[in-house]
Amino acid sequence: MIGLTTELGSKPWAGKIYVDGQFREAEGAAVATVIDKGRNEALAQAGIASPKDLEGAVASARKAQPEWAAQGYDVRAGLLRKVAGLIEQRADEIADLLIRETGCIRGKAEYEVGASMNECWEAAALTSRATAEVIPSHNTGKLSLIQRIPVGVVGAITPWNFPWVLGFRVVAPALALGNTVVLKPAPQTPITGALLIAELFDEAGAPPGILQVVSGGDEIGEHLVAHPGVDMIHFTGSSAVGREIAKVAGGQLKKVSLELGGNNALVVLDDADPDYASMIGAWSAFHYQGQTCITAGRHIIARPLFDAYVEKIAARAKAIKVGDPAADETVGLGPMISEEQRDRAWDILQRSIDMGARVVEGGTYDGLFFRPTVVVDVTTDMPVWREEIFAPVAPVLAVDSDEEALQLTNDTEYGLVNAVLTKDTERGLRFAEQVRSGMVHVNDATPLDEAHVPFGGIGASGLGGRAGGEANLEEFTERRWIGIQRTEVEYPY
Repeated sequence: MIGLTTELGSKPWAGKIYVDGQFREAEGAAVATVIDKGRNEALAQAGIASPKDLEGAVASARKAQPEWAAQGYDVRAGLLRKVAGLIEQRADEIADLLIRETGCIRGKAEYEVGASMNECWEAAALTSRATAEVIPSHNTGKLSLIQRIPVGVVGAITPWNFPWVLGFRVVAPALALGNTVVLKPAPQTPITGALLIAELFDEAGAPPGILQVVSGGDEIGEHLVAHPGVDMIHFTGSSAVGREIAKVAGGQLKKVSLELGGNNALVVLDDADPDYASMIGAWSAFHYQGQTCITAGRHIIARPLFDAYVEKIAARAKAIKVGDPAADETVGLGPMISEEQRDRAWDILQRSIDMGARVVEGGTYDGLFFRPTVVVDVTTDMPVWREEIFAPVAPVLAVDSDEEALQLTNDTEYGLVNAVLTKDTERGLRFAEQVRSGMVHVNDATPLDEAHVPFGGIGASGLGGRAGGEANLEEFTERRWIGIQRTEVEYPY
């Protein structure tokens, strides 16, 4: 990683956007400095797209889409396989950039690299799936075909917390199914969130126009959502922003897929092993500084295990080393993504303390480095319990029955993922079947994802379909009915 910043200045994407198959300067040569989160220093520059740049990107995507959709499945699959191979070849470079740009530890960066390859392989397999079906008709002389066709131009707005893999989770299946993509990454992570992705597709020989990168802030995102030439918006981010996107897309009757926030529960039933539970709880709450939509933000513990669980998860929190993961690979937690995110989490914690919550471990920060924190004496009306904190904070609350645990689990507007721990698998399954969320794990952590499984939530956690495997067929295609009348028909006039 020594000299990485100097090396990045010579990259084809340095200070650029990617439009019509070319890295080029944005209008007025507008750029933004990307920050190394652990060192709080300049890492590289990215171009900042203007509305005029977006117009060019959308026009290019619309022009390229019909020809791209008409390609044989082997062509689309071949491109994605080439990209997967390039990821494998450049795995160390990509991981180093993820560490610097997002502040994550190496294990998390390596997960993203491996998961992105899986996304490409799974997407490549989609290209040869059956995209039509024959359905019966009451008219015996009629052949009814249901054909799947690409949505068209997909506008993708991706987040900063898992920028590499979540970029691929949209780009790979959308392209596989014949769409073109205009990608707007989070302003905190334009390199791993988009520009480096475009570099790999460019190197793999992607036809001009099938992938565009328009990095920038809220303004360019708003223009992308509202653009009449964009047929679908796929957004991953906060529920508040998702609601605004839904309003605009709804006004245009535009297809939208929203993967939003979560305030997920980890439930520990009274027969669970408290040591195992505390390990699952610590990983679920603190992984990547708690900055994931699938973090466990509510720890619901059977009262007989409450004291032991709190003691053990607090000990695990205390033992975690916090620091710059680019400088020290023994670090367990890196920096928060920004002062804004740190201050928001700190405000939620302080308001809850003012209401009577008590910190038993952590509860401090130094710069962007936020200590993993365990909080007790929590009530269900406190901000630390009701809101998605997006920080390494574990609020812990005791319950007296499975029924109370279930009621608290479901007492939220969110519905992304929950987990339940018990030695009785059947008991855990019965509990899971009553949980209102898109995903539930029995005897495992909340932060889980695989490229081939349907990932997504309900309620304030999502609107639209699911991401992953066969679910992407529904996500990135539309159905078309083709009726073929084999015999003559007679109508009254």
